[in-house]
Amino acid sequence: MAETCVLAYSGGLDTSFCIPFIKEEYGYDVVTVMVDTGGFTDKDLAQAKERATKLGVKEHLVIDGRKEVFERYARFLIFGNVLRGGVYPLCVAAERVVQAAMVAEYALKIKAAAVAHGSTGAGNDQIRFDVAFGVLCPALKQLAPVREHSLSRQQETDYLAKRGLEIPAKTTSYSINAGMWGVTIGGKETHDSATEVPESVFEMAVPSDAKAKPQTLAVTYEQGVPVALNGEKLDQVALVEKLNELSATYALGRGIHLGDTIVGIKGRIAFQAGAALMLISAHRELEKLTLTKWQRFWKDHVADFYGNMIHEGQPFDPALRDMEAMLASSQQRVSGEVKLSIKHGGYFVTGATSPHSLMAAAHGKYGEEFTMWDGRDAAGFSKILSIPSKLHGSAE
Repeated sequence: MAETCVLAYSGGLDTSFCIPFIKEEYGYDVVTVMVDTGGFTDKDLAQAKERATKLGVKEHLVIDGRKEVFERYARFLIFGNVLRGGVYPLCVAAERVVQAAMVAEYALKIKAAAVAHGSTGAGNDQIRFDVAFGVLCPALKQLAPVREHSLSRQQETDYLAKRGLEIPAKTTSYSINAGMWGVTIGGKETHDSATEVPESVFEMAVPSDAKAKPQTLAVTYEQGVPVALNGEKLDQVALVEKLNELSATYALGRGIHLGDTIVGIKGRIAFQAGAALMLISAHRELEKLTLTKWQRFWKDHVADFYGNMIHEGQPFDPALRDMEAMLASSQQRVSGEVKLSIKHGGYFVTGATSPHSLMAAAHGKYGEEFTMWDGRDAAGFSKILSIPSKLHGSAE
């Protein structure tokens, strides 16, 4: 009887190709594990199961990983207002770690001999899967057929066609990764630094409604965690998904990210991450209201490094547990409500309130009046504050 390989499966071209290839070239029975980290419809899940079954898997399993994504990583990305390159909310990195962890856990449970992923040799995901598998199931053999054989998407498409599975053209032309923290799109337009990604590509991935009327949205936070939309209490997965649906209608959160990949080359992707960007924008505003400038200064430094480690496929480093403790500690007073004005194609924060408002505690109005000091105090403060620069100037 053949040994078993557990494949991290998405239902897309690369991982569908891996099923018959692993069976035929490596001699394993294949079990596909589809970890749902958001972005899949019931139709997507059914189609993926149909493809896997048609390609001859021994077993196909769907595991819900959405809560794990939020609790384990996304909430800390909110606490840290993490945006890579100042624009990109790490749509994929945290989800890949959760997917790899759940695949590894199931592989160990059924005593599989190998684990596999469908990543190429050019992207970040290969590292994230490799590191996670190496940490969580080091005794199992790791397979990455697409990377190992340097296969093109057309070669994979032709291989599957010979085995009776036709993949839709949009799947072969574009690589679309959908999850609860956002959707990323890779294709011909992202292969250089200058080509504009047409609106039709975004619409293909996440359709919008240009006739949607502007509205105001209120997000409530408790210790940094979003807990309600427009006063309606929701668990975090439901809240993020509802916000994703809303932002999709208004075409919010679209962008282009160009940055450094884990393997050292520059990479460029299109993305739509309305929920993540709106939650981070609103959270940042609430922090401005409730945290001191030095809390925010040091938290931003920690968060930047934390986000980099998640992106780089290093979520298991113990330093991250220390950073998570600091980020969580910083959120004790980050509670309140933030309002956003949204319309098709854009949004902005209009205001925030909090029982821990440092602005309300100041007993004054910036630029107008003050009650905690008088003019003489301000003049003395300015004089003392200028002393280091004066000394430097007089020493020249």
